[in-house]
Amino acid sequence: MKVIVDQNKCVASGQCVLSAPEVFDQREEDGIVVLLTETPPEHLADDVRQATALCPARVIWVEEQEQKE
Repeated sequence: MKVIVDQNKCVASGQCVLSAPEVFDQREEDGIVVLLTETPPEHLADDVRQATALCPARVIWVEEQEQKE
């Protein structure tokens, strides 16, 4: 899983931080999303997908990557 955010379109709602605080944060000065890790561990995948779904500005994308065996 690779996470991509568009800070330029973020509306600072904070839903991503509430859903996946290990992956997302917000800048103190304006609340804009900050991506803490571009490739979060698999156990956080559902939280990241929820953050993506809840984002009102739709500025979070997830690229699913194939599992290595």
